[in-house]
Amino acid sequence: MAPDVPEERAEAHEEHQENQENQEHQEHKEAEREADRPVRRLAGLLRPHRRSVGIALVAGVVGILLNAFGPLLLGRVTDLIADGVLGKGGPAPGVDFGELGRLLLILLALYVLASAFMLVQNWRVASVVRLLIHDLRHRAQEKLARLPLRHFDRKPAGETLSRTTDDVDNLQQTLQQTLTDLISSVFSLVIMLSLMLIISPSLAGVMLLSVPVSGLLATWIAKRAQPRYAAQWSASGSLTAHVEEMCAGHALVKAFDRRAEAERRFDERNEAVYRAGAGAQFASGAIEPVMMFVANLGYVAVAVVGAWKVVDGSLTLGDVQAFILYARQFSQPIVEIASVAGRLQSGVASAQRVFTLLDAPEQDPEPRSPLAPERSEGRVEFQDVSFRYSPDVPLIEGLSLSVEPGSTVAIVGQSGAGKTTVANLLMRFYEIDSGRILLDGTDIAEMNRDDLRSRFGLVLQDTWLFKGTIAENIAYGTPGATRADVVEAARATCADRFIRTLSQGYDTVLDDESGSVSAGEKQLITVARAFLARPAVLVLDEATSSVDTRTELLIQRAMNTLRAGRTSFVIAHRLSTVRDADVIVVMDSGRIVEQGTHDELLAAQGAYARLHASRANAPTAEATV
Repeated sequence: MAPDVPEERAEAHEEHQENQENQEHQEHKEAEREADRPVRRLAGLLRPHRRSVGIALVAGVVGILLNAFGPLLLGRVTDLIADGVLGKGGPAPGVDFGELGRLLLILLALYVLASAFMLVQNWRVASVVRLLIHDLRHRAQEKLARLPLRHFDRKPAGETLSRTTDDVDNLQQTLQQTLTDLISSVFSLVIMLSLMLIISPSLAGVMLLSVPVSGLLATWIAKRAQPRYAAQWSASGSLTAHVEEMCAGHALVKAFDRRAEAERRFDERNEAVYRAGAGAQFASGAIEPVMMFVANLGYVAVAVVGAWKVVDGSLTLGDVQAFILYARQFSQPIVEIASVAGRLQSGVASAQRVFTLLDAPEQDPEPRSPLAPERSEGRVEFQDVSFRYSPDVPLIEGLSLSVEPGSTVAIVGQSGAGKTTVANLLMRFYEIDSGRILLDGTDIAEMNRDDLRSRFGLVLQDTWLFKGTIAENIAYGTPGATRADVVEAARATCADRFIRTLSQGYDTVLDDESGSVSAGEKQLITVARAFLARPAVLVLDEATSSVDTRTELLIQRAMNTLRAGRTSFVIAHRLSTVRDADVIVVMDSGRIVEQGTHDELLAAQGAYARLHASRANAPTAEATV
């Protein structure tokens, strides 16, 4: 008999719908857990400041208690005046102004003391938040130092900048605005409820009817605000990354007339921030008005029931007045807690982004018992080294190379051949997948990174100079270097001459707008910085590609002087840079396809000869290989 196909389809549809509902339920539970984690971690950061938090709590409780006696005294004042003017079941005896003055003085003293204790609470909470944020910034800075280069390859610099500045600042602002309010509101809620129960349990029951309604509404709105804040700060990070990128490439944007495209991309990201922010602000801003509406309904109910109790004599007019004041002070913390819950969503979203950075995978830990070469000669060996940036994309496979001390090795090849990667692996900016790299017979994986890198001098194509004097920039890699050491390094690298032509000489301050120093002169400063470190191994990655011919000759002269006794790895395209190398290594697709001297490789008519011929036929023939 043929199966009932429509019935089977209906059952399959129901099963699929049930699975989808279960999946959505699981995702909802996971989202709730994810939202709770930043809150728990922030609470953990408060543990070292328990004493200050305790002082703030005690001061807050005392201040709230002192404030809480105010309505009771005001009720006494009301009853005193009413009994004096209207009488209490008989002729009016008149107002006892002595007693009235005493009650008002007590009331004034209570409010002054309450304000003083609340000031102490605010001061201690602000101090705790400052210390917490200071510690968080310190952790973020230390984390950046431990992150592998892979992290910065995959994340825009502006995104990381946004997490360590904008998100931390937003978290500080949120905590300062909400922590004090939260502490005060919770204790106020408990104290006011206790006093309302003392005055009239029935009126307190009427007022309590609004609490579950307020709680459900606040929770419902807050859960919808948090993901919107997360989207807002994510969009803000993307916007910061774009602005940072456009500022760094400002000249190129103008040169290629891409300003309209840059503005379009900025407008798109800015619009995304606006839309996400509008949704977040609307969601969190809706909490307070909703809570006030529910609270006002409670006031109406209390006023009506309280009036009946005054009429039947079960409560005095002062009691009802005090209760209404307590009811307002009771509903105000509920509104405040709901408002805090909405404002906290922005801070929680920022905290989540900061903690994501702090939880990012770090570089491999240092060896417990690091090794160090007995002698620093500069012998380097690559033994069957393999490495991939991505697991599914091969780059360097089975690389073997032996470099003797004091020799110069030039690494050439097409773009993407793995030339710069070799230098990165040598300095352990990335960890190899297999094989070994030896420095003076010691596996670099068994060495401390700081010790390893102290034996290298690195000069990159992109000059990196920080805001400071020329002397400070040259001495950057050599703590304790004297002015004489700096001048000696500058002379050796042919930088001394142009530095002395500047009005401030070695005290000239460099920054992003230093128009008095050319790109080539900046490169000379970086070369001087590397040479001052007196490394055993020099790594020059396209170090002369951005300088003119005359500056290149100055750098080459300095290299020839200081290269004696040092192993040098030169990654370059210029013929003048590589032709005098002791060994030229030709790489293709991560493998060494040829190695030898310039003349030997040309005679072999292999890959190097073809590369040389292709460059010789190019417009920049004399400069590149």
